[in-house]
Amino acid sequence: MILFEKALSVVMGNVHKTGTERAGFRESLGRVLAGDVLSDVDMPPFDKAAMDGFACRRSDLDSELKLTGVIAAGEVAAAGISKGECMKIMTGAMLPEGADTVIMVEHSRENKDGYVRFTGSKTMPNIAYRGEDVKRGDPVLKKGTLIKPQHIAILAATGCTEPLVAKIPGVSIIATGDELVDPPEMPGPGKIRNSNGFQLEAQVRDMNCRVIRSVHTSDRIEDLTRAINSALDESDVVIVTGGVSAGDFDFVPGVMRDSNVEILFDKVAVKPGRPTVFGRRGTSRIFGLPGNPVSSFIIFETMVKPLLYSMMGYNNESVEDMKPLGIDFKRKKADRMEFLPVRQAGNGEVVPLEYHGSAHIHAISLSSGLMRIPRGVDLIKKGSLVYVRPV
Repeated sequence: MILFEKALSVVMGNVHKTGTERAGFRESLGRVLAGDVLSDVDMPPFDKAAMDGFACRRSDLDSELKLTGVIAAGEVAAAGISKGECMKIMTGAMLPEGADTVIMVEHSRENKDGYVRFTGSKTMPNIAYRGEDVKRGDPVLKKGTLIKPQHIAILAATGCTEPLVAKIPGVSIIATGDELVDPPEMPGPGKIRNSNGFQLEAQVRDMNCRVIRSVHTSDRIEDLTRAINSALDESDVVIVTGGVSAGDFDFVPGVMRDSNVEILFDKVAVKPGRPTVFGRRGTSRIFGLPGNPVSSFIIFETMVKPLLYSMMGYNNESVEDMKPLGIDFKRKKADRMEFLPVRQAGNGEVVPLEYHGSAHIHAISLSSGLMRIPRGVDLIKKGSLVYVRPV
């Protein structure tokens, strides 16, 4: 059994990059940039009015200004501003030549005879200057950025309609167990519904990764062998859930070895998730996760997700936040790192949920995060800062 930190290091040391491709920017949400994006324009592209008002010369503010025209957004003034003149201008419109100030409508009085008087005591220029946000050629998005809606706006604004992105990893999920039935079925004696397979499928899809196959197989060695070999042949990452412990029907590690998988570890000092298995065959990576749903959920979040993101060139190592603990916490054994479901309480504190062990999936459904308790720590006092991974 190896420490969790060592196991994660082994996983991250076996990243196989997915390669790159071009994607339409409207379809690139959730993808990872594989190259920097440079702006092809200045932002703003010209000096423009930062608000509705009157464009004029600051030196003329003490005088009445002759109104010579109106400039709407998207229009270019036919003439510039001369001494004693002004033009009504709309927010975002290009500043006319000669103007260096926009006085706010609220700080002006427009007379019927076509003259405007500044009624304020002082004013800012109220101009957004060319290139003050971004200059042409500046990097606006960095390689490794996970594209979010706000990044789509940048891609659109810079004309980057086909950004270079990492290819999406293909993932296969195999839920094992003779006791499992499909969700529409009412479980008979000794049976339970297959929740793990669908949970893992959702976790993969939530990362915008591709689910190649999600299947349920029996505990028979020949069925496991066929499913695992087929998945390894066509997937970047294979996730097997169940059949990894030390029971009479836990055949998954042996089937992996017989399928020419190099096992890199098969036990981790973490709770829950001790019997986690990780291996490789060619460019494919394979995880054997415990069959209890909380275990599989947590190991996916803490090991599988970092691997998948890293395959796409995205670093999500800093996902944990420090939060104050809302109660005193004590545990009986501290020989393993532990992840516990917690909920957000008042004052930014977190409080552990009622939790009965790694089969208690309802606790995860109510949680806002996973509190990480380091190995060797058995007591944490109220108010102490703890590591919390959002879920």
